[in-house]
Amino acid sequence: MTRKRTERLIVTKVTAERVQRVPDELIVEEPMTIQLDGTVVSTTMRTPGNDYELAVGFCHTEGLLGGAPVKGVRYCATGAATDTEFNMVTVDTGGLAPTATPRLGVTSSSCGWCGSDQIDDMCERLAPMAAQPPMSLEMLASMPRRVAEVQELFAATGAVHAAAAFDGDGNVLLTREDVGRHNAVDKVIGAMLLAGQLPATGIGLFVSGRASVEMVHKAWAGGFGTLIAVSAPTSLAVQAARRANLVLAGFVRGDRFNVYAPERLAT
Repeated sequence: MTRKRTERLIVTKVTAERVQRVPDELIVEEPMTIQLDGTVVSTTMRTPGNDYELAVGFCHTEGLLGGAPVKGVRYCATGAATDTEFNMVTVDTGGLAPTATPRLGVTSSSCGWCGSDQIDDMCERLAPMAAQPPMSLEMLASMPRRVAEVQELFAATGAVHAAAAFDGDGNVLLTREDVGRHNAVDKVIGAMLLAGQLPATGIGLFVSGRASVEMVHKAWAGGFGTLIAVSAPTSLAVQAARRANLVLAGFVRGDRFNVYAPERLAT
C-alpha cells in the first residue's frame, strides 16, 4: 500500500485583486515509530514514503547498528486502526546489533539531534575521514539548481526539505524529500546502506535549509566527504566538520557560497 504524501484541501486565497476559494496541495506529516530488533529507538514526525530507508538510515547514523548487517525491514501491525498500520517500522539484525536503549520521546520534523555536549561522543565514535578528491567549486555552486529540478514534492507543496547524493561530475544520484531535514538525509543514507553503497566515498551530500551539527553528524556517519547547504551552518557544525575532515559549504545559492571547513580551502 502506498501512503499519501500530499493532501488536497480547499483554502481561501487572498490577492490584491480578489479573495477566492481554491484547491491547495499540502504535505502530509505523520508520526513513525522505529524499532531495532523489537526495541523502540525513535518516534519521528515524517512525510510517508521511503519509510524503510528512513528507519535504516536513522539506525545507522545514530550508531545503533554497531556494524551489524540489516537482515530485514518491515512494517509492524499494532492492532490499532488501519491508518496507523504503516506508522511503525522494525529494523531486524537478528539480535546482532548492540542492545538498544528504549527511547520514548517524539523527535520533531525540524531537528532530531540535540545536546552540544554530545559532539565529543560523536567524535569518539567516528574517526576523521581520509582526504577525498576535491570537487569543482563551479559544480558545487550548481547543485541547488540541479536538485530543485527533481524536487517533485516541493514543487507541489513548497513545504518539504530535500537531501541528495551527488558525484564529482555533478550528477544527482539520489534525492529524498521530507518535512524533516534529518529525515530526508536518513532516507538517502538508508537507501545507500541497503544498496551496499556506504561509506559514500567520493560522493557529496546536499541539504536544503541550514547545516546543523546533526547534518554534519549524519554526513560523517555516511562517509560523505562534502556537505553543502543552501543556508548557514551553526558554529558547532563547523567545529564538527573540521574535526571530521569534511568539506562544509553554506549559503550555496546562485554562483557563490561560503566554505567553512576545512579552515583554509586549497584552490
